[in-house]
Amino acid sequence: MSVLGRILLAVDGSEEAMLAARAAVELAEKTGSELHVVYVGELPVVYRPELHGYQAILEEHRIAARRQLEEQVERVTATGGSVAQAHLRTGPVGRPDEQIVALAEEAGAGLIVVGSRGLGGLKRLLLGSVSESVVRHAHCPVLVVRGDREGRPAGDDEGVFPTRILLAVDGSEEAERAAVIALELAEKTGSELHLVHVGVEYHLLVHDYVKTSEYEQIKEDRRKVLGEQVELIEGRGGAVAGAHLRMGDRVDVEVVDLAEELEAGLVVVGNRGLGRMERSLLGSASGSIVRHAHCPVLVVREESEEKGGATPDE
Repeated sequence: MSVLGRILLAVDGSEEAMLAARAAVELAEKTGSELHVVYVGELPVVYRPELHGYQAILEEHRIAARRQLEEQVERVTATGGSVAQAHLRTGPVGRPDEQIVALAEEAGAGLIVVGSRGLGGLKRLLLGSVSESVVRHAHCPVLVVRGDREGRPAGDDEGVFPTRILLAVDGSEEAERAAVIALELAEKTGSELHLVHVGVEYHLLVHDYVKTSEYEQIKEDRRKVLGEQVELIEGRGGAVAGAHLRMGDRVDVEVVDLAEELEAGLVVVGNRGLGRMERSLLGSASGSIVRHAHCPVLVVREESEEKGGATPDE
């Protein structure tokens, strides 16, 4: 049984969503996971609905949303995917993230896959986007998929895997779960697995009282942490193609830069969550990596203790 379990793909008709769909289809096929699709139809806000035939307007939007869902499922199956269940959700304009997160929790999804636009390098800014909100609030790992370095969707014949996977490690429980998932993905997709650990003490060098010998000791300590993480991966039977130590005062910058240098096709990072829509990871390293990486990013946290069963479509 795959550690990913049930995969929930969010679709909206965009090219980015179709790139996400190709990634989700690949993952479902190669990990033996169930693929579910969700489309969120946005309902208009009408003041004094009794004067505007509000119920008729709502019904029109629901019919249009159902049609969109059917079209998106057809596009997913056209890529070779097998959709176990299609879900239609509706909600306020501009807030599909809430519906995606709620459905993922109700259906017991082990992974959410969403598409997102990027701008390039550390100039990307997705703050407040649907994808970033899903990352902040979801109970389970979230894969954010985008196009190439120029933000263009990949060609129809291009897949995500096999690729070079870059796993960020720091010794935390979240990073440990991220390592389990990254290892499975590497093994089942035939991808290379690289590890990176970032020592964030480099900024201390700007102070006169920090001697070179002290900095070297800090660096050696960080190297030991990286070595321990490599041993953990290898102890699980995994193969580490490269172990990278980076020193800098921002973890996100170092991870994004290394991913670019390695031409990684996927970055995997761990992070904590708080629960339901109260979770907030804004400003964290993982959130910044999602915004700025040139490639798809998988954000992993410890699973919620409460998981509901699958619910029927609307």
